[in-house]
Amino acid sequence: MAEPRPRVWVAQPLFDDIVARLHAHFDVVQVPAVVEHDAAAVADALREADGALVTLNERVGEAEIAGAPRLRAVANLGVGYNNLDVAALHARGIVATNTPDVLTETTADFGFALMMAAARRVTEAERHLRAGRWQGWNFKGLLGADLHGSTLGILGMGRIGQGIARRAAGFDMRVLYHNRSRLPADVERACNARYVDFDALFAQADHLVLVLPYSAASHHIVDAAALARMQPTATLTNIARGGIVDEAALADALAHGRLASAALDVFEGEPAVDPRLLALDNVVLTPHIASGSLATRRAMVALAVDNLIAALGAGPDAGRPPTPIAPAGRDAKRPGTA
Repeated sequence: MAEPRPRVWVAQPLFDDIVARLHAHFDVVQVPAVVEHDAAAVADALREADGALVTLNERVGEAEIAGAPRLRAVANLGVGYNNLDVAALHARGIVATNTPDVLTETTADFGFALMMAAARRVTEAERHLRAGRWQGWNFKGLLGADLHGSTLGILGMGRIGQGIARRAAGFDMRVLYHNRSRLPADVERACNARYVDFDALFAQADHLVLVLPYSAASHHIVDAAALARMQPTATLTNIARGGIVDEAALADALAHGRLASAALDVFEGEPAVDPRLLALDNVVLTPHIASGSLATRRAMVALAVDNLIAALGAGPDAGRPPTPIAPAGRDAKRPGTA
């Protein structure tokens, strides 16, 4: 009698043609429609699963895996993985993986687009026009800030931060960065970037972009004190994680003219957005779509599928998933990057 095939849970509808590769090796249980799983639902889905392919919407921690004795691998869709308790997974011998690299360029593109939209008041101007308030060309109307020749600050100089720095060269921007560790000199030269301390970054940047990983240490690292160091003409763009920014402090700074504008693709209480931010004209708000190009999202699913197949001991890379998350919480493929 043949042994039963491993069972895999796919937590959200993805791309059927790519997910179909899992069927060659496993019994696949896929959620047919987008759903918000609570902790009990995740725990129930994992109870008889050998592997899982999850998104940032699914929290997988000690409680969710407690009743899942067969679980051996969790493949996360995203470069960030604060939805996973990596320590708890590794303590149980469960392999965790993420999807770095494949979304770097798309996310850097979008971060630059958001920064430009905030600086030039693009969404504010569109709302002004759509509301019928535009009465004709105005020489001093909706004046914004230039990017060319300005100072770009990057907090978190990993793959995506470096991608943004490379794009800044086309705008003749001076690039400053702060990171948990300084980059090698050759990488700094390639990015035309100079390392500064945290306070100097906030004080000197005309346009500040947040691209650092979320952790307990980075929670609300951009607080009222940090925002107070910024120039009142500066902009802030967040494409990292919402919890990095104290949104109440940010809303206060924007409302009282202590910061010119902001652009946010991520929010602490997603999908809820602080109503104070919604009420402000000088903030660009998008629904967590920085990696949202069709080609990139397909590449993310393909990598997650590769990770899961290999982590569960199947396919040509059996036992060697391409992008495992190291026990310390850093991507094992490229230690030392943010």
